[in-house]
Amino acid sequence: MTNLKEAFLVQFQNEQQNQQGTSQMPPQASHGGHELFDAHEALSTLTGGLEQYLLYEQHIKSPELKTMQQRHRTFLTQLYNTIVETMKTGQEPTVKTQTYNMQQNNDVIYGMQPTAPKSPSQSVSQINDECVSGYMLGVMKSTASAFTMTSLEVTNPVLRRVFADSVPNIVEMAYEVFLFQNKNQYYQVPQLPPQDMQTIMNSFAPIQGTMPH
Repeated sequence: MTNLKEAFLVQFQNEQQNQQGTSQMPPQASHGGHELFDAHEALSTLTGGLEQYLLYEQHIKSPELKTMQQRHRTFLTQLYNTIVETMKTGQEPTVKTQTYNMQQNNDVIYGMQPTAPKSPSQSVSQINDECVSGYMLGVMKSTASAFTMTSLEVTNPVLRRVFADSVPNIVEMAYEVFLFQNKNQYYQVPQLPPQDMQTIMNSFAPIQGTMPH
């Protein structure tokens, strides 16, 4: 019985030695395994997006869309470098997360106008601004989703904050692309009848009274 107890104590001590808190390890080692898998996937998504942007550029006709695409690439390239540095060091990056400011106004055109039925392009020559802006929006949506999921799994506080703070910037880029599509009738926004809209908008009520402390 004594030998069994001693063996258990030795095993417990070994396990305790193998478990290290953040304060006991160098910053570059303060990453969990699951965190690194998710960060790798998120960075791969961003990498693919940057490469797709590079491919799309030659097909853009609109100067406005080309400028937007170039601004996105510049911002996302710096973001990529910031994340890579943070993963390697586990510390504050040289260039912290910045704020993306879109150049579109916030005017959304509501309602539907008849358009010709669409089908997939059968030739590279058919790739136009409508196609490219749709691809760009897809890149932003997939990247925002990947970064959101990753930020919820990261244990390193600096890397978690970089991923989390980047999501609003990607959302802003997605909205900027949408506004370009919307004003060119590439992305039309239908509305509900006024009565149905009001019914849904009024389907929730505020909580009354004071919340307990």
